[in-house]
Amino acid sequence: MGLFSLFTKDIAIDLGTANTLIVCEDKLVLNEPSIIAINRKTEKVIAVGSKAKLMQGRETPDIETIRPLRDGVIANFNAAEKMLTGMIKMACSKSSFFTPSLRMVVCIPSGSTEVELRAVRDSSEHCGGREVFMLYEPMAAALGIGIDVEAPEGNMIVDIGGGTSEIAVISLGGIVSNKSIRIAGDDFNEDIQHYMRVQYNIRIGESTAEEIKMKVGAAITELDEPPADFVVKGPNAVTSLPMEIPVSYQEIAHCLDKSISKIEIAILEALEQTPPELYQDLVKNGIYLSGGGALLRGLDKRLSDKLSIPFHIAEDPLRAVVRGTGIALKNIDKFTFLLK
Repeated sequence: MGLFSLFTKDIAIDLGTANTLIVCEDKLVLNEPSIIAINRKTEKVIAVGSKAKLMQGRETPDIETIRPLRDGVIANFNAAEKMLTGMIKMACSKSSFFTPSLRMVVCIPSGSTEVELRAVRDSSEHCGGREVFMLYEPMAAALGIGIDVEAPEGNMIVDIGGGTSEIAVISLGGIVSNKSIRIAGDDFNEDIQHYMRVQYNIRIGESTAEEIKMKVGAAITELDEPPADFVVKGPNAVTSLPMEIPVSYQEIAHCLDKSISKIEIAILEALEQTPPELYQDLVKNGIYLSGGGALLRGLDKRLSDKLSIPFHIAEDPLRAVVRGTGIALKNIDKFTFLLK
């Protein structure tokens, strides 16, 4: 087995719309934005991850930056394959003198179609995956949070990523009811871009919208520890002259209200499908929030007040899914029934 392990490497991948995380040998070895920069003429890869993100919005005619995943699924197969290959090389190069055969567990949205599953599997196999297993994101998040997924008890996970929000009730090692909606972090960014254009006549890019969300993003208009206003810089949409606009968290809470309401409705729909006995468990245990969206200020309080069920933010919510994927990989024989 020792010799075999020299030629085989086990890696767990959270292939996200916004970020890709890779765990190898129980360690997080890669956490990079899911973006790639390609030369339009030669189609050669120029940069992957954070280096490519620095180029976003600053491209020359010869350089194109691509986000291969949209709404949680592969939208550009060739770019996804190149990006994943580059990231696996980055993750494995530190510990190997050659590219080993890979056994992978890759996370997928719970609402993925057979075509979308096939696209992820094909991309993973083309990147060197000898064995490729797939795990639904809510189940991975539950494992990462530390929930006993095999217990005869109901637990609900709400994983708000970049492209999708995954809502699932888990009991006895399976998903009892689930809802996957394509409203998540990217939609929050678009809401902010639209708000700044309409309210202040200022044009901002995706990266700036992301920064606004991180600095003053909120789900409610009254916070105990409010962040300071954030100064947004950009060109006037009409005159193209430079502008500086201070933005408060209350404004962002108002502009995100519509998208957050859609997530609330999806949670209610998942609760409607939940058997009464499991519903009682959810009221007792509370509902767990994971993913980048869980970091939105006041979201747990807003949802708790709205649904009259306590909401808990997972420890290190950004890494909950990849943590759980790593646990499934390490105990692959035990969790075979969870893998696709």
